[in-house]
Amino acid sequence: MKKILAIMTFTAFSFAANATDVGQPAPQFTLPTLKSNSPVELKQFAGKVVYLDFWASWCAPCKTSFPLLNKLHQKLKAQGFEVVAVNLDEDKVNGEKFLQEIPVDFTVLHDAKGEWADKYVIESMPTSFILDKNGVVQKIHHGFTSDDMKELEAKITELLAKK
Repeated sequence: MKKILAIMTFTAFSFAANATDVGQPAPQFTLPTLKSNSPVELKQFAGKVVYLDFWASWCAPCKTSFPLLNKLHQKLKAQGFEVVAVNLDEDKVNGEKFLQEIPVDFTVLHDAKGEWADKYVIESMPTSFILDKNGVVQKIHHGFTSDDMKELEAKITELLAKK
């Protein structure tokens, strides 16, 4: 029985160690943009506060979040804020159609195989990570309603104010 318990404990710890969590550096990646396939590296946003958003075209809360995130991005971009949205649709045409309906001016990447969604342990849509200027996860947010915006903006503004 002790062996089984030890194996179960080790297995649970192994999964937890792979999850991106608050206080940990965000896993670094390079992904193509959804529109042009140009590669973008997460590390190129070093020194900025980043709202890293994993989303899909079929995600109803994403239709609410995108216009609000775009507005926040426009408001805080000059202070060093970036939104990086990672589309998880297998067929990028679905993500492109979504952006035709809801255009944004922030960076939109494509992870067709879900490789980075797995590394970040995405279990709900959308799931977002607020990264500080050093690329460390400061907040994880699951789902989205318009009421969430006040809390998210407060956290982002707090991180922008830090040297």
